[in-house]
Amino acid sequence: MKVFKYIFWLLYRIWFYILVTIPIIVLFPILLISISKESWYPFFFRLARFWARFILIGMGFSAKIIKEEKPDPKKSYMFVANHTSMADIMLMLIAVKNPFVFVGKKELAKIPLFGFFYKRTCILVDRTSAKSRQAVFLRAQARLKQGLSICIFPEGGVPDEQITLDTFKDGAFRLAINHKIPVVPLTFYDNKKRFSYTFFSGSPGRMKAKIHNFFPTEDLTIEDTKSLNENVRNIILAELSSD
Repeated sequence: MKVFKYIFWLLYRIWFYILVTIPIIVLFPILLISISKESWYPFFFRLARFWARFILIGMGFSAKIIKEEKPDPKKSYMFVANHTSMADIMLMLIAVKNPFVFVGKKELAKIPLFGFFYKRTCILVDRTSAKSRQAVFLRAQARLKQGLSICIFPEGGVPDEQITLDTFKDGAFRLAINHKIPVVPLTFYDNKKRFSYTFFSGSPGRMKAKIHNFFPTEDLTIEDTKSLNENVRNIILAELSSD
């Protein structure tokens, strides 16, 4: 019986990468056009949402999004969530309609085909380089001036699967305070169970996400970074612990 499970998991992983690749190949000319100008990013974002939905449906995942508060399509936000799965990117794209830019690790740019678009549309950060982290603030500022939002997974990487929620880095909250944009916490409940980074694991099923009430930053200063960090993390941790 275990042999069949391992065969299923192997094929399931291969199928995931096939689903990731197919829309990129089919839409390649349109995707190239959509990234040729930064002002056309909202169009690229709509294509990315189609890509994400295609993958989730193809994997047998049903997304359920609960909204305590709904983002205003005319405003910019800082979206943050727990990070446990390769499918987190897709679920974030499904959960949030406001065009946003991911801040992500530069290593993902090495993935064939996917990495080509990733490094041209996301804000890449080398977490070992202070200069790189400073550059993120400048690129994020430029994107926010274009009316876009920012998305960061503040755990700063994918934690060990035994950890419910790792410590949050301050970058996302410092950015939000500096630019006076609300922080929007999201909880991803099922992604670790559905499709974790453990190779031989995963199965079709529900992927539930909750968009929590926003944390305004208009009256905050940089000295409030730690408390904002802790308050947002506590909201997500309480949800994960009670689920």
